[in-house]
Amino acid sequence: MSMSNGLARAAPALVTGALLSACASTTVTVEPAAVEPLCDPSATAVVLWATRWRVDQKDVAARESAAATGLSDFFSDGACFAQAQIGRVDALPASSVPNLRGARLIGIEVQELGPTVKLLSSAALVEGGTEVVFRAVRYPTRLQAEPQSVTVHWRHGGPGVVKGVASLPHDLRAALQAGLATGAHAAAPKR
Repeated sequence: MSMSNGLARAAPALVTGALLSACASTTVTVEPAAVEPLCDPSATAVVLWATRWRVDQKDVAARESAAATGLSDFFSDGACFAQAQIGRVDALPASSVPNLRGARLIGIEVQELGPTVKLLSSAALVEGGTEVVFRAVRYPTRLQAEPQSVTVHWRHGGPGVVKGVASLPHDLRAALQAGLATGAHAAAPKR
């Protein structure tokens, strides 16, 4: 078999694979629907973050590292807050805490961060992508007020998409942008 004959036979499969992978999409669900963005580019913030993984969660160390990088990248560029100090905690506070030097206090609890794969789920035989789920809490400046909380569920993927852990910091950053900076009515960032 000649090289050009082999390429001619492989071309339909390559084109089909390219078209199927082009079907990747991003969906974002924010519950309850945010009335206003949690970010305020004119304010300073203290961001406490924690994780709450499933009991059977795999690769916890890699996910923790990806979460730390994604959170740092998102909050360091000044688009969400003019300045943000980020700290890792074991669990988010249940209620209000004293205000720290006038900064807003935000909590982020990462619950899911990882690639997903479904085999034989469509004509592509493989459907995958990345899923990010986190809870964001804005703690009030007055001790008697209640914290406001939203849960963000972000997915990017589709037929023929297979992703690994390398994209997780970027994916978490995109999920934070979609859920915190622009609120529930935002269009998800495209890739």
